[in-house]
Amino acid sequence: MSLTQDKRKRYRSIGHNLNPVVIVSENGLTANVIDAVEQALFDHELIKVKVNVGDREDKKAIIEEIIKQTKSTLVQSIGKMILILKENPKAKEKLSNIKRPY
Repeated sequence: MSLTQDKRKRYRSIGHNLNPVVIVSENGLTANVIDAVEQALFDHELIKVKVNVGDREDKKAIIEEIIKQTKSTLVQSIGKMILILKENPKAKEKLSNIKRPY
């Protein structure tokens, strides 16, 4: 999914106040990590993930794999933090980070 500049800016401003809900360690991606990311995306739609890997190329590969397996959109990547989005029309308003008023 392609994001317009305005939407990307809005999501980045929302994501600024979020804490990472999933942390990917040196062990890399496991099925449990992917399941946790998918569940968090289902509930919150916009989440932060911390990719705690030393090598840049490994980090880039892990980010691409997360995006591919969860069918989400990368909004922003700064250092070890990524902000990803997967819109869910059935998301509960109290849980969704993009439907809640800030």
